[in-house]
Amino acid sequence: MRTSVAAILSVSSLNELAKQLLEANLSGIRVSGEVRSLVNAASGHRYFTLKDAGAEVRCALFRAQALRIKADFVNGDAVVVSGSISLYAPRGDYQLIVSTVELAGDGQLAALFEALKKKLFAEGLFDAARKRPLPALPQHIVVISSAVGAAIADVIAVLERRLPLARITLFATAVQGEAAAAELTRAVQRITPKSGFDVALIVRGGGSMSDLWAFNDEALARAIIHCPIPVVNINHRYRPAPALSSTARTISPRAGGAIKSARPTA
Repeated sequence: MRTSVAAILSVSSLNELAKQLLEANLSGIRVSGEVRSLVNAASGHRYFTLKDAGAEVRCALFRAQALRIKADFVNGDAVVVSGSISLYAPRGDYQLIVSTVELAGDGQLAALFEALKKKLFAEGLFDAARKRPLPALPQHIVVISSAVGAAIADVIAVLERRLPLARITLFATAVQGEAAAAELTRAVQRITPKSGFDVALIVRGGGSMSDLWAFNDEALARAIIHCPIPVVNINHRYRPAPALSSTARTISPRAGGAIKSARPTA
């Protein structure tokens, strides 16, 4: 009977073998997670932990790669990183050597919005002087919103109570999804000096930044700027849509507060 005996490895040999196996099989990978324990070293290197609900991995972003990455990130950001696994043999610790970092989800959208805001701000489109004064007693109000939902129901109810003699016209649009931005923009562009409207209300409910991204559309912001009547942004569940809020008048969380600003004074 023959008995095989496994080779006995030293600790150093074991770690070196593990390093070779990891680096050969886990290179050029992409990993998503949340940034934690971020350290910006004086050398320019960035060290952080990438974690999800069940595990975490230490990451190193060295200075040369960090200088090439446009997206800034902080603790709590959801990111997708690219890189390769390496092991520090003397301690037996492995880490992800990061080559690229992309903001994910709302973080990515926030970065896109900051770029858009900077562009529009430089053009002077956010100047308060561009916002037209609200009419004291609007007689014809155009509401741009989904035809269904709590937000539009609340606004219509308050309008009918506070301004019972005002005529209300609804331009029904999508407020979420791929078609929403274009539909909202076309609805604003339908308003002309001959339309007979005194004020436009863009009404939306709540949601995440991705849910409300249509309201941060550049074409919509420009349409509002060129609209011949004042445009009011009503947030039914208050969460600002910055591009819209910066070009239109943004009124409070509930329709009651919003309409108060457009009602006749006593």
